[in-house]
Amino acid sequence: MPYLPAVKLRRHLFEFEDLPWFPAVIRAGMMDYLRFMISLLGTYRPVAPLLAQGLRHTHQTHLLELGAGAGGGTETVLAALRAQGLPTATITLTDLYPQPAAWADVARRTAGAIQGHAAPVDALAVPAGLAGLRVIFSAFHHFAPPQAEALLHDAVASGQGVGVFEGAAKSWLEVGLALTVLPVAQLLLTPFFRPFRLSRLVFTYLLPIIPLATMWDGTVSILRMYPPEALLALAHRADPAGRYYWRAGQLRHWWGPRVTYLVGWPTAPAG
Repeated sequence: MPYLPAVKLRRHLFEFEDLPWFPAVIRAGMMDYLRFMISLLGTYRPVAPLLAQGLRHTHQTHLLELGAGAGGGTETVLAALRAQGLPTATITLTDLYPQPAAWADVARRTAGAIQGHAAPVDALAVPAGLAGLRVIFSAFHHFAPPQAEALLHDAVASGQGVGVFEGAAKSWLEVGLALTVLPVAQLLLTPFFRPFRLSRLVFTYLLPIIPLATMWDGTVSILRMYPPEALLALAHRADPAGRYYWRAGQLRHWWGPRVTYLVGWPTAPAG
């Protein structure tokens, strides 16, 4: 394969799904697409050993997912954790914009092992009653550096482990895919998304707002992404006392794509 240069710049442009006024029906359609693709491709399956290590170190079996969107890929993560020897693993989905219909569908398919939290949750100030190893999939890039640092600091201040995962590498190849291959896949696969929504078909085929907004947000997501060295720098600023073990890098699927990650948990095991 020819050398494909990484995207060096970081531009914090807007994403439609971040805008408070953005129609919920369009946001839900975009989230349904992301959930389907992440689940279909098993995007986050390679991170299971890291999560299992963090759960065992902190004596937990529960993940608290922040910025969960429609819960894309969470079922794959749950199955992979159980394959890592954690048969009682469970996951709670949270988001600033909850997706109760999508979450209820995931809860049904997993017999309640994955549950949604109905109230909005700010990832920068997680309520004390929501415990568990905090994870965020495909969403950390939404936060500008001060907010990203605050999210990590909130986990440190609460003594909770944290894992940040982006299902891509910051490269021009990924930008090209977001503008070409992935929109075609969205048009071909939309009729198979569940739960069925007539609005999804209308805003994909009659008024193609969902695919156009997805193309923009997908491209901007890559420009916003933090490479591993930037993730570590944020972590060390969020943990100035050095109370946490931090690790960042990239994991590669056997078929090529990469996952960028940061994990951290207290250096002293939970009592």
